[in-house]
Amino acid sequence: MFYKNDKDDNTNFWISYADLMAGLLFVFILLIGAIVVKSIVLKSNLDNKESSLESSMKMLLLRDSEVQKLKKLLDDRANELKESQDTLIITKDALKLKTEEIVNLNNILLSQNMKIDDFNSKIIIIQNLFNEANTSLNTQNKKIQDYESKVLILSNELSNKNDILKLKDKELLDLLRSIEERQSKYDVLIAKLQAQKAKIKDLTGIKIKVISELKQSLGGNVKIDPKSGSLRLASNILFDKGSSELKESAKIELQNVFINYVGALISNKSIRAQLDRVVIEGHTDSDGGYLYNLNLSQQRAYAVMNYLLTLDFTSDNNIKPLLVASGRSYLDTIYKDNLEDKDASRRIEIKFSLRNDDAMNEIERILDFE
Repeated sequence: MFYKNDKDDNTNFWISYADLMAGLLFVFILLIGAIVVKSIVLKSNLDNKESSLESSMKMLLLRDSEVQKLKKLLDDRANELKESQDTLIITKDALKLKTEEIVNLNNILLSQNMKIDDFNSKIIIIQNLFNEANTSLNTQNKKIQDYESKVLILSNELSNKNDILKLKDKELLDLLRSIEERQSKYDVLIAKLQAQKAKIKDLTGIKIKVISELKQSLGGNVKIDPKSGSLRLASNILFDKGSSELKESAKIELQNVFINYVGALISNKSIRAQLDRVVIEGHTDSDGGYLYNLNLSQQRAYAVMNYLLTLDFTSDNNIKPLLVASGRSYLDTIYKDNLEDKDASRRIEIKFSLRNDDAMNEIERILDFE
C-alpha cells in the first residue's frame, strides 16, 4: 500500500514538473515573438522617419540652390548697374525704372531672406527631431541588446533545464523500474497476507461461533452480550450499596441464571471442547477511590463464586476447576450518551474464555511475519 502511494506521489510530481517546463518554454517563445515584433515595428518607424528627413533635406538643398542662384543674379544685376552708371547716361525715367527694379529686387531679396530664415528654423526643428529620433533609436537599440542578452540567458537556462530534465527522466525511468520490481514483490506479499487473513479469520471466528451456539441454546431465557457473550447482573439486585454480602433474595435468581448460562456451555459438546474458564468479574462505578472500588469489586466477585460453589449443579458437573473470580474496580465503566451510566456500571459479569492458546500463538506468528 505504501509503495503505491509513493508511486502516485512521484508520478504527480513529474507530471507537474513537465507541465511547468512546458509552460516556461511557451512563455519564452511568446517573449521572443514579442521582441521580434517590436523590433520590426521600431525599425519600420525609423525607416519612415529617415525617408521623411531625406526628403526634407533634399527640398532644403534645392531651395538653397535657388537662393544661391538668386543671389548670384542679384550680384550680376548689381554689377551691371554699376557698369551702366559708369558708362551710360541714365535718364530720369531710366533711373526711376532702375530704382523701381532695385526696390523690387530688394523686396524679392528680403522675401527670399525671410524664406531662408523660415527654412533655417525648419531645418533646426528637423535637426532636433532627427536628434530625438537618433536618441530614441539608440535607446531602442539598447533595449533590443538588453532583450537579446536576456534571451541568451534564458536560452542558456533552458538548455540547462533540458539537461537536468533529461537526467531526471533517466532517474524517473530507473525509479519506475524499481517501483515495478517492488510492485511485483508487493503483489506477492499481498497474496500471502490475504491467505494469512483467511487463517486469522478462521481462528478468531471460533468465539463468534461459540456465542452464536450459546444464544441458540439459551433461547429467550437469558440475555447475553452479543459481542462478548457475557452475562450481566446488576449489583443492586445482588448486593446492598457498599456491601459485598450476597442478598438472600437474589440467590435463587442467581442460581437459575448461572445454571442456564453454564448449562448451555457445557451441554453443547462443541462448546465444552473449547471451554477454558468461566470468569466472574466484579465492576463498580467511578464514585470513590480506585483501591476501595477494587477491593469491593473483588469481594463481590468472590461472594458470587463462593455461593455458586455450594450448588449441587457445580459439583455434579465439575464446574469448580473452571471458575475464576476477579475485581475490575471502575476500569470498565459503561457510558450512555457520553455520560457514565452508574447503575449499569455497578454489575457482576459472568463470561467464558476458550482454549485458544494455539490459535493466539498462530496469530502472533502470522503478525510477526516479515
